[in-house]
Amino acid sequence: MDLAGWIDAYLQHLRAERGLAANTVESYARDLQALVRALGPEATLAACSEEAVARVLAAEARRGLSPRSSARMLSAFRGFFRFLLREKAVEADACALAEGPRLRRRLPRVLRFEEVERLLATPDPHTGRGLRDAAMLHVLYASGLRVSELAHLRLADVDLERGLLSVQGKGGKRRLVPFGEGARAFLLRYCQEERPRVAAAVEARGRGRPAGVLFLSPRGKALTRQGIWKLLRAHARAAGITTPLSPHKLRHSFATHLLRGGADLRAVQAMLGHADLSTTEIYTHVADDHVRAAHAKAHPRGGSGRTGERSSRTW
Repeated sequence: MDLAGWIDAYLQHLRAERGLAANTVESYARDLQALVRALGPEATLAACSEEAVARVLAAEARRGLSPRSSARMLSAFRGFFRFLLREKAVEADACALAEGPRLRRRLPRVLRFEEVERLLATPDPHTGRGLRDAAMLHVLYASGLRVSELAHLRLADVDLERGLLSVQGKGGKRRLVPFGEGARAFLLRYCQEERPRVAAAVEARGRGRPAGVLFLSPRGKALTRQGIWKLLRAHARAAGITTPLSPHKLRHSFATHLLRGGADLRAVQAMLGHADLSTTEIYTHVADDHVRAAHAKAHPRGGSGRTGERSSRTW
């Protein structure tokens, strides 16, 4: 089998055996195409030497690939060659000595709590679509779901009595996520009023049964990831939020605000569906920034350039 054939086999392994999402598999496919471009689709695995991998990475960097994208590409290469080793298709890992670019750890950007409050107050819950959007935004912020998890959330996954969502995350793993009383009030109204109205209208028009997902479009279809992004951006503009807003920034805000409020790191990890605690720990750095800022503002000797000043505050 040639290189292109082995890449197809690896992508099928990611879909069928590891259960990765379609978007993730597509990302791997795009990165692995760099090998095909450099070596040719009919190249054999023998052409995939350590030197060849290094040349490919260097060529992509010269083409303007960012350090973060280069690191992601190298990660895709490493996964591919580990697969080849397990399949005994190669005898050595061509990525064993490859070094990725050094990356600065980017802290997630989050909304201030007052910005979240403005965003949640933007949809008009007295209209059908506004009620749906209000429920959706409250669920996003109250549960920290990924946008794909929200789009695929089914009506049967919602336990309104206990205030829990059964969420299917990465790798097909399910987790229970609480969503609190604020989101519950809007979800209850949406499930009792607007969703049944949309479902009945779809059936009355002879278009069959609506999708089983929780949040429906006016045509009774599931909302797409792109559709949710557009709705969120529209509400952000209406709320006067000028910084770019994505569903993932709401997820970042959910985690950061929980930790600032004293939540246990392991509990936040479970709610976010992180396999590795170190992924969740990045939010502690954002929360720490908040604590340091509060210290600098409130402590009599916390601010810069005030070492010789006395505080007027009585302690």
